[in-house]
Amino acid sequence: MDTVDSEPKPYFVLVPLMAQGHMIPMVDMARLLAEHGATVTFVTTPVNALRIKTIIEKIRESQLPIDFLKLEFPCEKVGLPEGSESADMLSGSDQIIKFVNACAMLKDSLISCLKEKYPPPTCIIADMNQPWVGDVARELSIPRLTFNGSGVFPNLASYIIRHQNIFSDVKDDKEIVKIPGFPHLLEMTKAKSPIGVQRPGMEKFLEKRLQEERSADGVVVNSFYELEPLYIDSYAKTAGQKIWTIGPMLLCNRNTNEMSERGNKASIDEDDCLCWLDLQKPASVVYVSFGSLAQTTLSQLAEIGLGLEASGRPFVWVIKAGDKSTDVLEWLSDGFEERVHDRGLIIKGWAPQMMILSHRAIGGFLTHCGWNSILESICTGVPMITWPHFADQFLNEMLVVEILKIGVKIGVQYPNNWARDVEDDDNNNNNNNNNNVMVERKDVAKVVSELMDGGEEIREKARELARIARKAMDKGGSSSNNLIELIEYGDTAKTSAVEA
Repeated sequence: MDTVDSEPKPYFVLVPLMAQGHMIPMVDMARLLAEHGATVTFVTTPVNALRIKTIIEKIRESQLPIDFLKLEFPCEKVGLPEGSESADMLSGSDQIIKFVNACAMLKDSLISCLKEKYPPPTCIIADMNQPWVGDVARELSIPRLTFNGSGVFPNLASYIIRHQNIFSDVKDDKEIVKIPGFPHLLEMTKAKSPIGVQRPGMEKFLEKRLQEERSADGVVVNSFYELEPLYIDSYAKTAGQKIWTIGPMLLCNRNTNEMSERGNKASIDEDDCLCWLDLQKPASVVYVSFGSLAQTTLSQLAEIGLGLEASGRPFVWVIKAGDKSTDVLEWLSDGFEERVHDRGLIIKGWAPQMMILSHRAIGGFLTHCGWNSILESICTGVPMITWPHFADQFLNEMLVVEILKIGVKIGVQYPNNWARDVEDDDNNNNNNNNNNVMVERKDVAKVVSELMDGGEEIREKARELARIARKAMDKGGSSSNNLIELIEYGDTAKTSAVEA
């Protein structure tokens, strides 16, 4: 992509955080920008490129002007195991700081590669967790926009919490604290706040992230105005930055098979999955999945399974490969799978989530409240059972249950920290620490029954939001118009970048 048409196009460089939940929406963003006349370079690494090989091949077949730039990830230099190029590959909390340091070491290679491009890039969009990209943008004299994989409601609350250091003097993790400057009353505990994933040794990284967040030229968000108008307007005022809501970006793939896996190899044949779902009654099945990062002990997985069994409802349950796979397989085969085989589909590994949620048989989604999963549930009109684990997920739960009123809480009161070292269940059963969050089988059965037997009001709200989401992405919709404005912004920056 070193040569383009005689009339240069707006040229965006996208730098995601190397993590599945962050890369997927930025791939969708790359497609949207390219389909609307921009040139795009998508920054990745060899292992991450291999994980989205299918989507890269389809984009190349479509001849969209998207270049996937694969930078070598310096695992060995920071002491990470070879191939640990994505956040969901980290085996323990001690590897988080090594991972963010490795990401920062991509800076010189990226600058060198981008300086060889002609015409040069005109705008760079980087995940907020890649603050080193600010130095790249300044070196190239181009504007830099930040991207956060969450909605604006959690973004606004997180912005206020971080920049006002709300919890700095709070000693009790369970103390309820009012968040000042929010457009309405918002209270939460330190335990449920987004600062929960911070680790010792990350102080310099967090300070750099704050600085770069303040100095960014604008913000791009995977949301749509009609979903959270109060918070979008308030964020723009609070941060003093232009905000472009261009989502739900996943709808750019709604007419392709890519919509279901978006580049990942599913752990079950899609036809087999569809055949099983086709046998179920409409809106009768609960879908259960906790994303790529959440870690679950064997005892907790057992409680989930036994709760699903006790609920009496048909279910699709995704158990990712990292969840103590050997012990889990033994537990599943020790009578459980046989007992539920007539009404339970268990997927071990990656699942075609969008395809499953889109099926008429799905009536509810038990989710970890990751933003991508919430958007997928909204776009398919499926109400949710919320089980947040960490970071912004408790804020996402508030939006889903208390503001949008399209979900019910399972009742989790404490986070299950990301990338912690999961000990054997036998060692944890008597260890009542912050990381050992337990939801009992009776709670699972109760909330599944509550949602699946619930009134029509919550389902109609979910269906209406799905209609509004599609309208936002259609021509003339709010997100479609914002996307055009974003490309025009890149086009405006084009002249100065070429001159520089």
